[in-house]
Amino acid sequence: MKITFLGATKMVTGSNFLVEGAGKKFLVDCGMYQGGDRDEMQNHEPFAYDVNEIDFMLLTHAHIDHSGRIPKLYKEGYRNPVITTKATRDLCSIMLPDSGHIQEQEIEWRNRKRKREGKEPLPPLYTAQDGIDTMEIFKPVNYDEIIEIDPNIYVRFNDAGHMLGSAIIEIWVKEDGKETKAVFTGDLGNNDIPLLSSPTMIETADYLVMESTYGGRLHMRNDDKANLFLNIVSETLDKGGTVVIPSFAVGRTQEILYELNNLKDTQEGEDFKKKYATLMKAPVYVDSPLAISATEIFKENANLFDEETQAVIESGDNPLEFPGLQFTRTADESKALNEKNESSIIISASGMCEVGRIKHHLKHHLWDPNSTILFVGYQAPGTLGRRIVDGEKRVKIFGEEIAVNARIEYIEGYSGHADQEWLMNFVYSFITKPKHIFLVHGEPTGQEILKSKIVDEIGLPVTIPEYGQTYTLDENLTMEQTVAPITPQMNVRRDVMDKIRLLKNELNDMETIVKEDYLAKKDNEEEISLLKLRLKEIEDQIVKIVEKN
Repeated sequence: MKITFLGATKMVTGSNFLVEGAGKKFLVDCGMYQGGDRDEMQNHEPFAYDVNEIDFMLLTHAHIDHSGRIPKLYKEGYRNPVITTKATRDLCSIMLPDSGHIQEQEIEWRNRKRKREGKEPLPPLYTAQDGIDTMEIFKPVNYDEIIEIDPNIYVRFNDAGHMLGSAIIEIWVKEDGKETKAVFTGDLGNNDIPLLSSPTMIETADYLVMESTYGGRLHMRNDDKANLFLNIVSETLDKGGTVVIPSFAVGRTQEILYELNNLKDTQEGEDFKKKYATLMKAPVYVDSPLAISATEIFKENANLFDEETQAVIESGDNPLEFPGLQFTRTADESKALNEKNESSIIISASGMCEVGRIKHHLKHHLWDPNSTILFVGYQAPGTLGRRIVDGEKRVKIFGEEIAVNARIEYIEGYSGHADQEWLMNFVYSFITKPKHIFLVHGEPTGQEILKSKIVDEIGLPVTIPEYGQTYTLDENLTMEQTVAPITPQMNVRRDVMDKIRLLKNELNDMETIVKEDYLAKKDNEEEISLLKLRLKEIEDQIVKIVEKN
């Protein structure tokens, strides 16, 4: 049995793993790279395998960083099954066409520029119709059932507690007279994610491929995050501001709705009642057609909710509905939100602020010191969301520079990913411990912290694989680099983009200083001389970058 790591290696997005065993080749996940241009360029690179040689695919869950390149695979001729849970199939039926629509929009914008430059237009990565057509190869299965792929390969999907339909996949492969069991966690949830059951604890594995998004961090616990959430929202509304929550359309949005509905039952006291009353006066808008459709799918799959949520539903309450909640589907309804003179809560996608209606809301509220931008999910390096969270004072949205005057908050406790404590608990829970653990889907610093903790406290060997490495799962665990990580040309493009981005940020800071001095009618000759000197240095650096590359 072999595993080749072709995505989510020392980074969080682009999950894609090629498994070979018992004469078969199959994939676990085929996700998109997300983040800045540097990462997303990889989506356009050719697959590192012949799609016609892939016998089947196992899909852990619907998030685009795990499913988003399946339509590209389909477009290139793949017609074998994508095996996944029913809820994941249902969610992919709206998410993949939506992703295709985004690809069409992005390429249309780029092609306008190419046309002006006299260049040929480029096709999209895939279209909305490709996303629709792809669904014909999805094969839904149930949790907890052992499924025979062929006489030598069996799989089982277990609840991962990360999002609706998410799965930890157990894979048994028989070859050369012995059986090897590999476990892919996909994305693991915590035990306290609203609506969802806790992740299934797996008893045995020979090899474990485990996510590590928050391998170096601990999340805030439920009571603490509920209090912080209420404090942030009520303080903003009291000032007459708007709370803008960038949220992933599928999973996180539904959890925030649950939290808003559930706050009324969290505690007593006059201070709490006052804050809660402030919250209840404000309208709550879910401004994302995809999130609205996903919320309907959540309701249709309520049998997958945890026992607590099902008890709430049986009592006659709907945890995804409450007074003041409004859904805005059309573009006109969305635009009207920014014309209203009222305090409100706006939940909109995308969660990393790269695409979608959230960018319009940020443009209208980032400059306002009375408003708050509340982040509740992971922000990949290079994204607009990450730049705001990291403290940039000015950002460009639709070509316009916007001052970041709003209050910026980030509550990690709403992440759908297990933190370090729960990742460790998951490893501890194995009755028969894995012979080896591979850490994927994480940033290098957090992965190294988690690796050290597993090695020191549990005594298991851990590898953080590089892109393109193939591991033969035998007693010696041999490794060979079967796929080049990235082409030299890609390296050059990335380096140039990174260097120019850093210089651009510095130029923005310099522009801010000059503007502030101009508006304040300051005449600081020494500062101006230093800025001129630095500008000359930047010009020289740009020339060197161009000449070198």
